[in-house]
Amino acid sequence: MKGFLEDANYSIGLLDEGATLADVIDNCIYEHTHSGKRAFYVGDLGKLVKKNTQWQNVMAPIKPFYPVRCNSTPGVLEILGTLGVGFACSSKSEMALVQDLGISPENMIYTNPCKQASQIKYAAKAGINIMTCDNDIELKKIARNHPNAKLLLHIATEDINADEEMNMKFGTTLKNCRHLMECAKELGVQIVGVKFHVSGSCKELQMYIHAISDARCVFDMAEEFGFKMNMLDIGGGFTGSELQLEEVNHVIRPLLDVYFPKESGVNVIAEPGCYYVSSAFTLAVNIIAKKTVEYDKLLPSGVEQTRNGDEPVFTYYINDGVYGSFANKLSEKLNTIPEVHKKYKEDEPLFASSLWGPSCDELDQIVENCLLPELSVGDWLIFDNMGSGTLGEQSTFNDYQRPLIYYMMSFSDWDEMQDAGIASDTLMKNFFFVPSCIQLSPEDRFSTAA
Repeated sequence: MKGFLEDANYSIGLLDEGATLADVIDNCIYEHTHSGKRAFYVGDLGKLVKKNTQWQNVMAPIKPFYPVRCNSTPGVLEILGTLGVGFACSSKSEMALVQDLGISPENMIYTNPCKQASQIKYAAKAGINIMTCDNDIELKKIARNHPNAKLLLHIATEDINADEEMNMKFGTTLKNCRHLMECAKELGVQIVGVKFHVSGSCKELQMYIHAISDARCVFDMAEEFGFKMNMLDIGGGFTGSELQLEEVNHVIRPLLDVYFPKESGVNVIAEPGCYYVSSAFTLAVNIIAKKTVEYDKLLPSGVEQTRNGDEPVFTYYINDGVYGSFANKLSEKLNTIPEVHKKYKEDEPLFASSLWGPSCDELDQIVENCLLPELSVGDWLIFDNMGSGTLGEQSTFNDYQRPLIYYMMSFSDWDEMQDAGIASDTLMKNFFFVPSCIQLSPEDRFSTAA
């Protein structure tokens, strides 16, 4: 079962009821141990189907538009396209990827807040008309290069947790919306709706209340200028938790019913990214080097030493890092902890350890401090919840090899797609049957040949 980031030709292994994700990982590690020990992902595409069903049960009729930058692998995009999900694209390459799936331009929006003129022209030629805008310079650029554009004014949300948000903020103020509408009227550009975004790290769901109220004000303002507004984009920030999804829905549903009722003709959309893909991908990495270090040098600054100074402390180097699958570690905390693949005794001693990528760069630290049994070069570590922000364009720093991707899906998830009539003939050509992994002989195991 093989699939590569750079190769749109991929396969999806259909697993019978006797096979599990752990079996797939075991088989892949067995193969890699004998052929090159390259890092790899296992993607359970059935989880995308489950997440979409969950979304429809909780959030319908809000239509999801998946942000392609979260995970642009072909298996993900084709499954989501088959499920009828729309796509939010931030670049020409992302628009081209989605176009290649045969997705209608009406199911695509161009969301980059800082667009290149050449890419605006590309969107115009492709018929991708809906795009976001939050300032007059961007508005004039769009007017010059895409006269038929339909704009969503991106409004800023109230910054309650400033310490948790990015320093660079996007979105305009309510006051500036009037100025943008005046400019759009002069330039002959259509404004058709509003977009806002609430960060997934935000714990204050009240931000949705303020944002939806502000959006209603912008809609009312637009009537004064004669704009026909018909779209509200409530952005992303959906973590993947069903509880969080229900909590958000509980807050926004009454407001949407009052401010944007069905009879208003306003289509409400959202941009769930990591919601769909985060839990669907597991990353396996191999330890390529090991060092013993002094404990006080491993500790973060300001942390008091509590362990026996005579105990060994280990630094491990793995064959993937921040210039690859852990790129988001440079801007946010790692939301997964490493799991040791090999079996070890419950009473086996644990040692303070740190994990680093292969570049030997000072920024290439994956885990600063964790407790692990003593490991050896050649052992494997498993990271789950690695599907979001890790599988896009990656660096070639230090001859970095992109991890292989193995797609899988259970027969029950496949049957669900078939029963729902959402499995296209093109997609079905990528599936093949895999018997129970426990029964496979070495020569029958998943191939990693290019």
